[in-house]
Amino acid sequence: MLNLKRLLSLAFACATLAATTGCAVNRATATLMPDADLTKVKSVYVVKAPQDGRGIDELIKKDLAKRGYQVEGGAEQTPPYKSDAVVTYIDKWMWDITMYMIELTITVRDPANFPLATGNSLHTSLTRKSPEEMVDEVLTNIQNAKK
Repeated sequence: MLNLKRLLSLAFACATLAATTGCAVNRATATLMPDADLTKVKSVYVVKAPQDGRGIDELIKKDLAKRGYQVEGGAEQTPPYKSDAVVTYIDKWMWDITMYMIELTITVRDPANFPLATGNSLHTSLTRKSPEEMVDEVLTNIQNAKK
Protein backbone atom coordinates (compact mmCIF):
# COMPACT_ATOMS: atom_id res chain seq x y z
CA MET A 1 0.00 0.00 0.00
CA LEU A 2 2.84 2.38 0.87
CA ASN A 3 4.57 1.72 -2.46
CA LEU A 4 1.32 2.39 -4.31
CA LYS A 5 0.98 5.78 -2.58
CA ARG A 6 4.57 6.65 -3.47
CA LEU A 7 4.02 5.55 -7.05
CA LEU A 8 0.84 7.64 -7.35
CA SER A 9 2.58 10.67 -5.79
CA LEU A 10 5.50 10.31 -8.18
CA ALA A 11 3.14 9.93 -11.16
CA PHE A 12 1.20 13.04 -10.10
CA ALA A 13 4.41 15.05 -9.69
CA CYS A 14 5.64 13.95 -13.13
CA ALA A 15 2.30 14.80 -14.75
CA THR A 16 2.28 18.24 -13.11
CA LEU A 17 5.84 18.93 -14.23
CA ALA A 18 5.10 17.81 -17.79
CA ALA A 19 1.97 19.98 -17.94
CA THR A 20 3.74 23.16 -16.87
CA THR A 21 7.08 22.98 -18.67
CA GLY A 22 5.72 24.43 -21.92
CA CYS A 23 4.28 27.54 -20.25
CA ALA A 24 7.49 29.50 -19.74
CA VAL A 25 9.22 30.40 -22.99
CA ASN A 26 11.69 33.24 -23.14
CA ARG A 27 13.54 33.83 -26.43
CA ALA A 28 15.32 36.90 -27.78
CA THR A 29 17.38 36.81 -30.98
CA ALA A 30 18.90 39.18 -33.51
CA THR A 31 20.50 38.68 -36.92
CA LEU A 32 22.65 41.17 -38.78
CA MET A 33 23.13 40.71 -42.52
CA PRO A 34 26.80 40.15 -43.48
CA ASP A 35 27.19 43.42 -45.39
CA ALA A 36 25.17 45.58 -42.97
CA ASP A 37 26.82 48.47 -41.10
CA LEU A 38 24.35 49.96 -38.66
CA THR A 39 26.93 52.44 -37.35
CA LYS A 40 26.26 54.55 -40.46
CA VAL A 41 22.55 54.86 -39.62
CA LYS A 42 21.70 58.29 -38.18
CA SER A 43 18.08 58.76 -39.29
CA VAL A 44 15.27 56.21 -39.16
CA TYR A 45 11.74 56.05 -40.56
CA VAL A 46 9.38 53.79 -38.56
CA VAL A 47 6.57 52.37 -40.70
CA LYS A 48 3.34 52.12 -38.72
CA ALA A 49 1.82 48.68 -39.19
CA PRO A 50 -1.75 49.06 -40.54
CA GLN A 51 -3.23 46.78 -37.86
CA ASP A 52 -1.39 48.48 -34.95
CA GLY A 53 -3.97 49.90 -32.59
CA ARG A 54 -1.68 49.82 -29.55
CA GLY A 55 0.94 52.39 -30.54
CA ILE A 56 3.88 50.03 -30.91
CA ASP A 57 5.29 52.33 -33.61
CA GLU A 58 5.39 55.15 -31.04
CA LEU A 59 7.25 52.93 -28.55
CA ILE A 60 9.81 52.04 -31.22
CA LYS A 61 10.22 55.71 -32.22
CA LYS A 62 10.66 56.74 -28.58
CA ASP A 63 13.27 54.02 -27.94
CA LEU A 64 15.21 54.88 -31.10
CA ALA A 65 15.19 58.59 -30.19
CA LYS A 66 16.63 57.71 -26.75
CA ARG A 67 19.44 55.92 -28.60
CA GLY A 68 20.27 59.14 -30.47
CA TYR A 69 18.63 58.56 -33.84
CA GLN A 70 16.65 61.16 -35.75
CA VAL A 71 13.28 59.47 -35.99
CA GLU A 72 10.25 60.01 -38.20
CA GLY A 73 7.38 57.70 -38.86
CA GLY A 74 4.09 57.13 -40.52
CA ALA A 75 2.49 55.07 -43.24
CA GLU A 76 4.47 52.89 -45.59
CA GLN A 77 5.94 54.82 -48.53
CA THR A 78 7.30 53.91 -51.91
CA PRO A 79 11.07 53.29 -51.64
CA PRO A 80 13.58 54.75 -51.55
CA TYR A 81 12.99 56.38 -48.19
CA LYS A 82 14.72 59.67 -47.33
CA SER A 83 16.16 58.27 -44.09
CA ASP A 84 19.24 56.08 -43.58
CA ALA A 85 17.09 53.14 -42.46
CA VAL A 86 13.48 51.98 -42.37
CA VAL A 87 12.04 50.03 -39.44
CA THR A 88 9.09 47.67 -39.78
CA TYR A 89 7.61 45.45 -37.09
CA ILE A 90 5.14 42.67 -36.41
CA ASP A 91 3.55 42.41 -32.97
CA LYS A 92 1.57 39.37 -31.82
CA TRP A 93 -0.75 39.45 -28.84
CA MET A 94 -2.23 36.72 -26.63
CA TRP A 95 -4.93 36.54 -24.00
CA ASP A 96 -4.14 35.13 -20.54
CA ILE A 97 -6.39 36.90 -18.04
CA THR A 98 -5.22 40.12 -19.74
CA MET A 99 -3.94 40.84 -23.23
CA TYR A 100 -0.17 40.83 -23.49
CA MET A 101 2.38 40.99 -26.30
CA ILE A 102 3.71 37.49 -26.79
CA GLU A 103 6.06 38.25 -29.69
CA LEU A 104 7.68 41.22 -31.38
CA THR A 105 9.77 41.14 -34.55
CA ILE A 106 11.54 44.28 -35.75
CA THR A 107 13.30 44.52 -39.11
CA VAL A 108 15.75 47.29 -40.01
CA ARG A 109 15.95 47.92 -43.76
CA ASP A 110 18.00 50.15 -46.00
CA PRO A 111 16.26 53.04 -47.83
CA ALA A 112 15.50 50.73 -50.79
CA ASN A 113 13.73 48.34 -48.36
CA PHE A 114 16.42 45.61 -48.32
CA PRO A 115 16.75 43.96 -44.85
CA LEU A 116 19.84 44.87 -42.81
CA ALA A 117 18.95 43.34 -39.44
CA THR A 118 16.11 41.50 -37.74
CA GLY A 119 15.38 41.05 -34.05
CA ASN A 120 12.76 38.98 -32.29
CA SER A 121 11.51 38.66 -28.73
CA LEU A 122 9.09 35.95 -27.57
CA HIS A 123 7.78 35.81 -24.01
CA THR A 124 4.91 33.58 -23.00
CA SER A 125 2.61 34.33 -20.10
CA LEU A 126 4.95 33.34 -17.26
CA THR A 127 7.87 35.37 -18.63
CA ARG A 128 5.88 38.21 -20.15
CA LYS A 129 7.32 41.69 -20.46
CA SER A 130 5.68 45.02 -21.11
CA PRO A 131 5.60 46.27 -24.71
CA GLU A 132 8.22 48.91 -23.78
CA GLU A 133 10.53 46.22 -22.39
CA MET A 134 10.10 44.04 -25.47
CA VAL A 135 10.85 46.95 -27.83
CA ASP A 136 13.97 47.77 -25.80
CA GLU A 137 15.05 44.12 -25.74
CA VAL A 138 14.71 43.69 -29.51
CA LEU A 139 16.45 46.97 -30.39
CA THR A 140 19.27 46.28 -27.91
CA ASN A 141 19.81 42.83 -29.42
CA ILE A 142 19.87 44.29 -32.94
CA GLN A 143 22.34 46.96 -31.83
CA ASN A 144 24.58 44.31 -30.21
CA ALA A 145 24.28 41.72 -33.01
CA LYS A 146 27.55 40.43 -34.41
CA LYS A 147 28.21 39.83 -38.08
